[in-house]
Amino acid sequence: MSDQLSESSTSRFVQTKEWNIHYNEAGEGDRHVVLLHGSGPGATGWSNFKQNLGALADAGLHVYAVDMPGWGKSETCPPDRLDHVEVAVQLLDALGIDKAAFVGNSMGGITTLRLAVEHPDRVSHIITMGPGSGPGAPKLFSPQDGPSEGMKVLVQAYRDPSPENMKKIVEVMTFDDRFATDELAQERAANAQAYPEHLENYLAATAKFGGIIPKWFSLADLAKVEIPALLIHGRDDRVVSYEHSMQLVATLKNSRMVLLARCGHWAQVEHAEPFNRMVAEFVTA
Repeated sequence: MSDQLSESSTSRFVQTKEWNIHYNEAGEGDRHVVLLHGSGPGATGWSNFKQNLGALADAGLHVYAVDMPGWGKSETCPPDRLDHVEVAVQLLDALGIDKAAFVGNSMGGITTLRLAVEHPDRVSHIITMGPGSGPGAPKLFSPQDGPSEGMKVLVQAYRDPSPENMKKIVEVMTFDDRFATDELAQERAANAQAYPEHLENYLAATAKFGGIIPKWFSLADLAKVEIPALLIHGRDDRVVSYEHSMQLVATLKNSRMVLLARCGHWAQVEHAEPFNRMVAEFVTA
């Protein structure tokens, strides 16, 4: 199946209670896996997870790579409506899914963790790649104040989504330059420029909330979660330091952490084969 998939062949829309949501779907069966992208300009479910969708489907999983509101082909999202946890619950309801494994990169990982705190009955497995551990978490390697190197590049690309700035994004997101291709930069630039209202709302949200996450989980609440968790982080992540996953694995009761050398913020891209294997084995065990 993985060799036959394309963005167009997997493209779907669903109307939830409040949102028109686009997603890419592959596989079938009753083991559902929802893939949530990060916050970068031009990010989509397909651009973040096209290396994973087919392989996970081949492993017997029913997979959905979602464009969250404000990204990709999904409806745009003004700052006062920004609540991805509520979106995730509405998505499951609209698709008729009682419970799913959630795989979240960066912002998507934060959504996954808060979803597990607030709606544990809807989450079978937690898989994260490079999420933050929340405001007030101890910082050993991250900047003590202000954004990381990667976040500075990301915000600049929101202000000017040119191919040149997108090239800077894909370079800072990855460790190996082989993955920071001109083709990927052009794809991300085209995605971003196609929806200028997404860019405007992102910048408005960061101005209003001081970041794109209006509501976080607390570590105290996360410590009560018993859902199995797999935390994957790149040792060379310049966007969110791996100390955040160290904090999370020390907090979650039923968790394990995999630290990948020669890996930046996109573990699912730079280490797609082991990533796909780890996720499939974790969800089907």
